[in-house]
Amino acid sequence: MTSSTALLTDRYELTMLGAALRDGTAARPSVFELFSRRLSGGRRFGVVAGTGRLLTLLRDFRFGDDELRFLHDDGVVDAETLKYLENYRFTGSVHGYREGELYFPGSPILTVEGTFADAVVLETLALSVLNHDSAVATAASRMSIAAGERPLAEMGSRRAAERSAVAAARAAFIAGFASTSNLEAGRQWGIPTMGTAAHSWTLLHDTEEDAFRAQIESLGTNTTLLVDTYDIRAGVETAIRVAGTGLGGVRLDSGDLPTVAAAVRTQLDELGAADTKITVTSDLDEYAIAALAASPVDFYGVGTSVVTGSGYPTAGMVYKLVARQDPSGSWVGVAKASTDKASKGGRKAAFRTLRDGVAVSETVVVSDGFEAVSTAAEHPDSRSLQVTLVDGGEIDDSHEGAAGTASARAHHLRVREEMPVRALALSKSDPAIPTVFVDAE
Repeated sequence: MTSSTALLTDRYELTMLGAALRDGTAARPSVFELFSRRLSGGRRFGVVAGTGRLLTLLRDFRFGDDELRFLHDDGVVDAETLKYLENYRFTGSVHGYREGELYFPGSPILTVEGTFADAVVLETLALSVLNHDSAVATAASRMSIAAGERPLAEMGSRRAAERSAVAAARAAFIAGFASTSNLEAGRQWGIPTMGTAAHSWTLLHDTEEDAFRAQIESLGTNTTLLVDTYDIRAGVETAIRVAGTGLGGVRLDSGDLPTVAAAVRTQLDELGAADTKITVTSDLDEYAIAALAASPVDFYGVGTSVVTGSGYPTAGMVYKLVARQDPSGSWVGVAKASTDKASKGGRKAAFRTLRDGVAVSETVVVSDGFEAVSTAAEHPDSRSLQVTLVDGGEIDDSHEGAAGTASARAHHLRVREEMPVRALALSKSDPAIPTVFVDAE
């Protein structure tokens, strides 16, 4: 039985809905936009992630008997609002950036169109999913860039809430990680899983040799042995003596990794295990990975840093009303004017302007209404960034599940190649390309 997602919602969304039902504005056609005013941490681009998850959660955004009983008993809304929610189904449309796409300040990442009642109640769900997943994906993409051709494994489940861990594994995979330690992420999203043994396995046995021998007997010589429980040099020697020179790999989880990795590589080669790979873990982030670029490392395992956005656990996205119809039926752009929190009114069409295949700007065309929104044909040197995700309440399921996740990953790796070289640097700076707002003619 599928559980409802309707109460993954801030209370004020439903109190606004109730007030709108009373004053007659609930049915007013409206456009909400999800965007980020700035990039967290001086980063040069952001990565859109969570869209496929959001669409699946939207399917289950229903108020059943249990949800309605809670709202009644807790006095959240009145009887009229309860009656409306009993039959609630999102019947509007959603357009947005494809999952895996890069975004910049002011990019209209998600545009939700429908009645005010249709769209206002989706604010918290949309923001909680995209803020978390995009923060993880942005950090993961930076790590992927730093790693180059060397594969990355996500292994941060123990540093996140149980469901957040699954979402984080998915976001990291979209942004370039090759595998995850999380089995539920593997089951749900088709992500390759990895993992062999922890230090407790070695400590369980009377000797390190006993532990290695038992692991080899269980998993074969292609496994990876954790060699730093005691003395690393002795651990490497024991690993090759037990497994032979065909051992798949050794893992290092402590010490000064550049120095230790170099010493282990030399030792493995001297022992005749030239093909045995070296995996490093131990609190890696994008900077530590970059520092290991010249080291003889074959694989990276990243935990805490990736699932927490490498210091920036939210993408800072907001969900704002940007256009509505007035009583005469005309469209009006609306915007918040607060200092440092201003928004830009109007429905928007977004394009990535390219020159010789390299991105030079994010062009956002703004219109009060629907009739003047730009199309790709009007921007021949640009790539249209928005796709239809929901049309009249019907969800495009191609963005969901394992297939949608794989498609988002392929899209991300492809569009990352459009960025100018300066976008790939890890230092804090302005966004890699400017966002240019243009009024529709």
